[in-house]
Amino acid sequence: MRPWRDGPGDRRSYHHGNLKEALIEAARRFIAERGIGGFALVDAARLVGVTPAALYRHFRGREALLEELAGRGFAELAARLARALTSRGTPLERFTRMGEAYLAFAEEEPAYYAAIFETRGMPAEPSDTDAPQGRPSPFDLLVEALQATFADGFGGVAPRFIALEVWALAHGIATLSAAGHLPRGPGFPDKYELLRAGVLALVHGVAQPGGPRNAV
Repeated sequence: MRPWRDGPGDRRSYHHGNLKEALIEAARRFIAERGIGGFALVDAARLVGVTPAALYRHFRGREALLEELAGRGFAELAARLARALTSRGTPLERFTRMGEAYLAFAEEEPAYYAAIFETRGMPAEPSDTDAPQGRPSPFDLLVEALQATFADGFGGVAPRFIALEVWALAHGIATLSAAGHLPRGPGFPDKYELLRAGVLALVHGVAQPGGPRNAV
């Protein structure tokens, strides 16, 4: 991805009536390249080549633009997880593909991923925003996949509780990977192998006699 330049000769043009989409794309690229911490609404306006006043016709402020990015990110993530969940193979193979899809999304769509966790994170309960047109939320897809993959249950622990732990594991691995903090080299698993091993260890540990019990 080529970095943005602030000079007027590199500003992107947009068709009349398409300013909103141009601003969203500008924010997405800015955040992907420079991080979400220093992003301001004026950055998107400058990159598109309009005055800050023009963008307020579409967004009330920075948080409104980030909410838009987060909503689109949730929709894209849910679509990827749904494709993995309905792909061919055994339940374990499909569940493994879901984990791979999650980590790939975090790597390929860093702006969407950052916006999701800047605004609200992945909720444990679906909402109209998180599940457009009645589609399941990413979290509900994770719960469904866990139940299909581990039909014997989790030793009395509620599937939604296990799903939260799996999500925390996946998010931690994705974050460490993005920051370059995962060890690499001979003898070290890649992030996909690490997630698979961690999920299996978590599930099997809970299901063992004497393992943790929680009816959340």
